[in-house]
Amino acid sequence: MRALNARVEVQKEPIARVAADALRALGLVGTAALHAAPVRAEATSFWSYLWQRRAALRAETERHLALVALSLLAGIVVAVPLALLLERARRAAEPVIRVTALLETIPSIALLAFMIPLFGVGFWPAVVALWLYSLYPIARNTYTAVRDADPSAVHAARALGMTPLQVLRYVRTPLAAPSILAGIRTAAVIDVGTATLAAFIGAGGLGEPIATGLALADTRLILSGALPAALLALLVDGALALVERWTTPAPLRRAAAGR
Repeated sequence: MRALNARVEVQKEPIARVAADALRALGLVGTAALHAAPVRAEATSFWSYLWQRRAALRAETERHLALVALSLLAGIVVAVPLALLLERARRAAEPVIRVTALLETIPSIALLAFMIPLFGVGFWPAVVALWLYSLYPIARNTYTAVRDADPSAVHAARALGMTPLQVLRYVRTPLAAPSILAGIRTAAVIDVGTATLAAFIGAGGLGEPIATGLALADTRLILSGALPAALLALLVDGALALVERWTTPAPLRRAAAGR
């Protein structure tokens, strides 16, 4: 197989010729049969190819979205309350957030592989790995935005007699909402891209045709996973941008529009 692959990849011989030679060398097909029924590559456009595998593509996209949605939701549930808690304990904030930042330095494929001895292969190990990747951008944006909320509004709330928890709930957090959503958007795009590597540990998704295409040197198969993954990242980012705009207080939206 290495020799046959070398003829295709290095010497650039047609796949049909190499396959015919291999069948002849193995004695599986005679010369007459090969001439009578030559192997022909199916000539279809890329878009026709996508249409032919639309059912598989839909299933892969649904699996990909499930990976991203579950890991992102888990990241929000953990990172946002953690950041709000750290705002009340600022001395511990930077060390804790830097620990989550260390996770971002681990190569994606290495982190996914590290999940195998802990959780095995499949869907849930990939969710755990993607969840770890989503923690830092959400926690960092949330903590920074809450900590640096408009000082004049915070001082006014304190002058009115609000407790620190009331200031956090009614003043800091609403003002920080756009930045919190920006962190979630960043985490979502990271998860969509990283989830394509989850196929290497059996999690499925749009990374499956990419991994298979790399093994078969099939460019169309690779693109049938890569292009939908890129489009999905844009759609997720756009949808969260609308949510970010909706959660931004009206005065802040008007101020941003007036710039």
